[in-house]
Amino acid sequence: MIPQETVNRILDSAQIVDVVGDFVTLKKRGANHMACCPFHNEKTPSFVVSPSKGIYKCFGCGKSGTAVGFIMEHENLSYTEALRYLARKYHIEIVEKEETAEEIAQRQRNESLLLVSEYAGKFFQESLSTPEGQAIGYQYFRSRGLEDETIRKYGLGWAPVSRRALSDSARAAGYKEEFLVETGLSIKYDDGRLADRFFDRVIFPIHSVSGRVIAFGGRTLKTDKSVAKYVNSPETEIYVKSRSLYGIWFAKNEMSRQDKCILVEGYLDVLSMHQLGMTNVVASSGTSLTVEQIRLIRKFTNNVTIIYDGDGAGIKAALRGIGLVLKEGMNVKIVLLPDGQDPDDFAKSHTLDEVRDYIAANERDFIGFKTDLLLGEAGNDPIKRATLINDVADTVALIPDAVVRAVYVKTCSDKFGIDEQILTERVSRSRTDMILAEQKEKERARQREEARASARPLQTAQQEAGQPVSPDYGPDVPPPPYEDYLPSEGDVPPMDMPVVPVAEGGIVINEQYLAPCEKELLGFILEHGCTELDFDRDSKFYIEGEKVNVAEFIDGILADDEADFANVSYRKVYQEYFRMYDEGLTQQQIQKRLLDSMDAEVSAVARDLLIEKHQLTVKNYEQSMTSVSTKLVIYVPKTLLTYQVKKVELFLKELTAELARTSDTDRQIEIMTRISEYNKARTRLNNELGRV
Repeated sequence: MIPQETVNRILDSAQIVDVVGDFVTLKKRGANHMACCPFHNEKTPSFVVSPSKGIYKCFGCGKSGTAVGFIMEHENLSYTEALRYLARKYHIEIVEKEETAEEIAQRQRNESLLLVSEYAGKFFQESLSTPEGQAIGYQYFRSRGLEDETIRKYGLGWAPVSRRALSDSARAAGYKEEFLVETGLSIKYDDGRLADRFFDRVIFPIHSVSGRVIAFGGRTLKTDKSVAKYVNSPETEIYVKSRSLYGIWFAKNEMSRQDKCILVEGYLDVLSMHQLGMTNVVASSGTSLTVEQIRLIRKFTNNVTIIYDGDGAGIKAALRGIGLVLKEGMNVKIVLLPDGQDPDDFAKSHTLDEVRDYIAANERDFIGFKTDLLLGEAGNDPIKRATLINDVADTVALIPDAVVRAVYVKTCSDKFGIDEQILTERVSRSRTDMILAEQKEKERARQREEARASARPLQTAQQEAGQPVSPDYGPDVPPPPYEDYLPSEGDVPPMDMPVVPVAEGGIVINEQYLAPCEKELLGFILEHGCTELDFDRDSKFYIEGEKVNVAEFIDGILADDEADFANVSYRKVYQEYFRMYDEGLTQQQIQKRLLDSMDAEVSAVARDLLIEKHQLTVKNYEQSMTSVSTKLVIYVPKTLLTYQVKKVELFLKELTAELARTSDTDRQIEIMTRISEYNKARTRLNNELGRV
C-alpha cells in the first residue's frame, strides 16, 4: 500500500502537459494544448489539454481525466500501477508497508519463474539463427508468409532436435533446476535426468499483458500422426491458460484506440492479421473462450468481433462465445469466413482494405447470426421455429443492461413477427431463472465459506501433540469421535482420549469409521464433479427445470447438514477443490492442480483418487464408460445417505459414553432424549437408504 503522503507528492508533481506530451505531440493554442486524440482515430484535432485545470478532454470520443487517469487509460494500468509509473518519472521513492516473509518468498519465486521463461524465449530465438534452425524452423515461418520483422517482433523461435539443449544451456547459465521443472520447460525423470519439453518444434512465445514471456506453444513439422501437433506449456503460477490471450501484449493499445477487439483461434491467425496491419487481434489459443479471457478483453474495449473458420467447428465455437460475451455486458458480432478458409489464409490472400471491408460488410449481431444459421434448419416447422425464437430470447436474457435488452427484444419482435410483450415476458422469465440460479450458487459458496471458517481447534491434547486438527460441528454436537468406533462392551474409552491419526501413503486418516465414505464422496467430486446428475422424475432429488452437477449436489447436502469432512487430508482436498471451482477453473484444470500440488498431502489424495482408479481392465473400462451416468445417479445419493447414517451412529456412541459417566439426573434425561431423536433419525435414514 502506498502511503497517502506519497500519493499526494506524486499527484502534486505530475504535470498534465508533461505527462501527456510523452505520448502525444501537443501544439499550444491559447491557454491550452491541442492534439489528435490517442484513444480514437481522427484527422482533425479534438483532444485538449488544460495545464491550468490539470485535465485532458477529447471532444470527439469524450474521454477525459487527470494525469493519473491518462496513464491508466493509455497504458492500461491500474490506479496503483499508474502512481508507480509517475513516481518513477518524477523520481519519487515509494516506501510501502513491509512484506511478510511469505510474500517476499512468493514474489521472488514468481520472478524466478519469469526469468527462466524469458531466458528460454531468448534461447529459442537464438536457436532459430543456427544452421539447424534456419534450415527447418525459419524456412517453415517463411513458407507461412511471415516476414523477418514479424518473426523478430513476436519472438518466434526453434527448439533444437536435442532433448537436453535448453536444460543444459539454462543450468550452465545458472538457472535452477527446480524452476526449469516448475515452468514446464524441463521434465525430470525418476533417475534425476532432465529433458526438454520442447524439442524439434517451432516455438510461439506467449506474453502476459505486461509483455513478459509466461509460456510457449510448440508445433511439430512432422507429418507423423503419432506425434502431437502442438505441445503447450503446463499451467503454472505465472501462466493460467484460461486467463491468457495470445497476442494481447501487442494488441492492447490498438484495441483501446479502435475500441474493438477481433478474436480468432490460433497463433498464425494472429500473426498474419497483425502483419497485414490489423493489430487489434488476439487468439484464445485453441481453448474454448472463457469468462476470464472475456474480462481481460473488457479492460481495453467492450466491443468484440469473433472471426472463426467458416466450417462446422468454427460455427460451433462462435456460438459458444456469444453468450459468454453478452453476459459480461459487452457487444459481440460474428464474422464467418468463406468455407475452407481461416483468418491466416484470408489475411494472406487479401489486402488490408479488402479484409477491413469484408469484416464491415459481414459482421452480424447474434440475432442475425443465429437466425440465419438456425432458420434454415427449422424451415416451416412451427415447433422448430418456436425453439429458435426461444433460443434467441434466452440469449437476449443474458444481457445485463435493461435498455440493451429492450432494444434486442424489439429487433426480435420485428424480425420474427412475434408480439413484443410475449417476447418481453419470455426474456424476463429466463433472466429471473438465471439470476435465481446464480444467487443459489452464491449462497452455496457463502455456506461453504462459513462452514470452513466456523471450524475451531481440536482438544488441547491434540494440539500439544502436534497432531492434525479435526473440526467441531457446533455447540450441540459432541467432540470428534475416537479412532476405534466399536469398543468392546463395557470398555468405553474416556471422552478426553486424543485421536491417534493413521498415515497411509501420506494421507492422514484420523477418523477411520467415516474415512471410506469421505473417500468415496471426494472421489465422485474429483472425477465427476462437473457431470450433471440426471435424476428420474420419481426421485426425491428431482427438481423440475433444474439440473445440478455432482460437486454442487454433494456440497449442498453437506451444507444443509452443516457438516464437513472429519478426516484432515480429505477435508483439505475438498476445500481446495471448491476454492478452485469457485474461481471458475475447469474440472481438468482442478485435477491437474491437485495432482501437481506442492502440498504432499493434497497430491497424495489426488493420486489415490484419480490415478489409481483409472488403472482398469479393458472389460471394466468399457462397462464404466457405458454406465457412468447411471452409476452416479444411484451411488452418489446412496453414499451420502450412508455417510449420514454413520455420522448419526457416531453421535449415538458419544452420547452413550457420556450417559455412562454422568450422575446428573437432568443431564441423563437430556442425553436420553437426544439418543431417542438420533435413533429415529437413523431409522429414517436407513429406510431411505433401502429405498435408494
